Order: sequence, then structure tokens, then C-alpha cells
Amino acid sequence: MPNTTFSRFAISLLGLALFAAGVQAAPTATPGTLKVGMEISYPPFESYDGDKVVGFDPEVSSALAKQLGNMQVQFVDTRFPNLILGLNANRFDTIISGMYITDERTKQAEAIAYARVGAAIMVRSDSTGKPQTPEDLCGLKVGLQQGTNWINQLKAVSADYCAKQNKGEIAISEYPTTAEASQALVSGNIQAHLEISAAAKMIVDKARGRIVISSEKSLYPQTLGVYVKKGNAELIEQLRGAVERFKQSAEYTELLQKYNLDPA
Repeated sequence: MPNTTFSRFAISLLGLALFAAGVQAAPTATPGTLKVGMEISYPPFESYDGDKVVGFDPEVSSALAKQLGNMQVQFVDTRFPNLILGLNANRFDTIISGMYITDERTKQAEAIAYARVGAAIMVRSDSTGKPQTPEDLCGLKVGLQQGTNWINQLKAVSADYCAKQNKGEIAISEYPTTAEASQALVSGNIQAHLEISAAAKMIVDKARGRIVISSEKSLYPQTLGVYVKKGNAELIEQLRGAVERFKQSAEYTELLQKYNLDPA
């Protein structure tokens, strides 16, 4: 008669081995490496510290790579408007770059929620106006980073509220990076800058009193997504599981607190 206990133990070990092998075999462009597309000029989400990539998204990327089976992480620096194009051209396996989940984007790629964040309005500290809401931006020159979802939202406020109330439309200026938008604010080329609240706080800290956050409440709360190319069902499923496991960890809670973000 076979040793039933031993047989069950052997089967369990085999199952664990197969599971581990499955995790290791994540379908990435380069075996054993998770290539992450991000625009590495968007602190505190991602930026360079010398040659090192630092910020919330690099830390999330490393945590997810571990969840996938201790994979290596490679960051592919890409302009924000070109990230989904790069993903679908197989330049990288996933996008983790402070990118909101929107209907337009989910038509082009799959998204997995991993955090939530809102926007803040910044003005020069010597500004007589202190806008609290998007409606308060009527008649003002407002700067945003190119490709952000708020552009269409501000256009809607401008057309549906500002113009109809005869308060003057919102003059929207798009900049390649948030740093350029902030510089435009300091130099007076724009009167307000709309930015993610976590980044806005850091911008204000670095501005040394020249810029302040005028809005008291978080505007346009949005969910951030890990994006994966449509059709890559295996990687989508593995990343979805990795994100869910990560969200249950103390590391996730600590990261949210560190970067002033909310859970997805």
C-alpha cells in the first residue's frame, strides 16, 4: 500500500513548484525582466536621482516585479503622450507612470487600478486671486502637462460654464513636462498651474515661497492604472494578481502615506 501522507506531500510540493515556475514564466519581452514604460521627469511619481530612477512608480514597479517572481525591472523613459503607443509597439511590457484610467485609454490598453490621486491648483504667491475650483479659473491662463486628462475637463468647464456665464474662457497652455509648466507660472506666462496634488506639494516646497497651492480640496479625483497591451492575457492576469497581493501588504500602505496618495 502506498504511503498516502508522503504521496500527498509530494503532490503538494509538485503543485508549489509548478506555481513557482508559472510565476517565473511571466510573458515579458525579455525573460526575467519587467520593462516598465514611464516618463521619468514627473516627481514624485518618477524622476532621476543621478542615474537612479526614484519615486512612487519605480517603487511600485519593483514591488510588482517581486510579486511576479523576483523579476528584474528595466525602466524605459518615454514621453507621456507616447506611452500607450510604445506599449502597443512592444517597446515595454507595461506602463506604470501616474496614468489615470480613462475610457479613451482603456480602449487602447488594459488597465489595473493601483492608487488614487486628485489635482491641486497652484498660483504665484503674489497673485491676488486664489482659485479654489475649476470654475474659478474662468478668464485665466492655465498651464498643464501635455496629455493629461484635465485638459478636456477644463475645456468643458470653459465652454459649459465660463463662456455661458460671460466670465471669459479658460486659456489652456500645454507643456511637455510639469517642470516647464511650473516655470511658466513663476515667470508669469500663465496665471495658474493644475497638477496632481502629490506633485504640487513637492513643487511648492521647491519653489521657496514663489508658488502656493490655492485649492483647499482635491479636485478631479482619479484612479491610477497599470497598463498592459490588449491581448496579452497571461501578463494581464499575472499583474492583476500581483497588484491585488501588493495592495494587501504593509509596504503598499506605507508607500501611499509616503507619497500622499489614496488606495485604489
